[in-house]
Amino acid sequence: MVEKLQDIAAAMVARGKGILAADESSGTIKKRFDTIGLTSTEDARRDYREMLFRAEPAMSQRISGVILYDETLRQKAGDGTPLVELIRNAGAVPGIKVDMGAKPLAGYPGETVTEGLDGLRERLAEYYELGARFAKWRGVISISNDLPTKGAIHANAHALARYAALCQEAGIVPIVEPEILMDGTPGDHSIDRCYEVTDAVLKAVFAELDLARVALDGMVLKPNMVIDGKNARKASVEEVAEKTVKCLKANVPSDVAGIAFLSGGQSDEEATAHLSAMNAANDLPWPVTFSYGRALQAAALKAWGGRSENVATGQRAFSHRAEMNGLAAIGNWKRELETAA
Repeated sequence: MVEKLQDIAAAMVARGKGILAADESSGTIKKRFDTIGLTSTEDARRDYREMLFRAEPAMSQRISGVILYDETLRQKAGDGTPLVELIRNAGAVPGIKVDMGAKPLAGYPGETVTEGLDGLRERLAEYYELGARFAKWRGVISISNDLPTKGAIHANAHALARYAALCQEAGIVPIVEPEILMDGTPGDHSIDRCYEVTDAVLKAVFAELDLARVALDGMVLKPNMVIDGKNARKASVEEVAEKTVKCLKANVPSDVAGIAFLSGGQSDEEATAHLSAMNAANDLPWPVTFSYGRALQAAALKAWGGRSENVATGQRAFSHRAEMNGLAAIGNWKRELETAA
């Protein structure tokens, strides 16, 4: 069966659903496990992801896709079922993180470019065989009064476009993720500075996607929200929503299959509130939903605590956050729903 990129992309941004980012690297998942005093072993990582992928009603009702790490794509659940099968059985699309991380950009102090293009065509072919139908690549943009430079913006936009073209060649939907770091250093930028940088980055990204002949209706954009830095928080929920939507409308063609925001340093509830405010406007040219990692998982990880007897408790915590964000994806989240749980 030939699967159309456009159909896969549409499923990834289905109404009231969003994407679970469970693609933490071995180093990142270790830091998360450290917070609950759990040693990061292959079995522990498997058990944690299995808990999430079996969580109902979250997976079947509110999760459209799951971004996996290479190890997880190849793992089997405790009963021998491939984790990819658990995801598919819940009606969600399995995906894979394919970049090799942000590395220092030569000649540009304090800035990075994401690596991983070498050998990507071959890796994508293997990931397709393993069941992945979308991929993710994150370009990391530092922000301050002086950064980013045009050179760093161009380098990351060009890499994102080359990655996206290779994905589509392989029958895989690319998630294009240019992230301006809310929680970077010094993190004291204003929301207006974030708007200015986000505007410049999105312009560069879509210019490169055009040159690379990427089909916009077969890709999903995963941008940051237009928000002030972690050490300068002043903007209201309404201002973040208004400026983010304004910036996206100015730069993102209506052909794009959908937008799935990263949470990028926001608290769980904050990320949900901002998403709901954007969708409440109800005049968006594309589906706008979530692609959250920590903002979906933090409560579940704490509730689970690495103990088998807490699996159901962890799944309830995950299902609650998925439900809140699913409501936000259609503009129907209300703060009182958080305390009603």
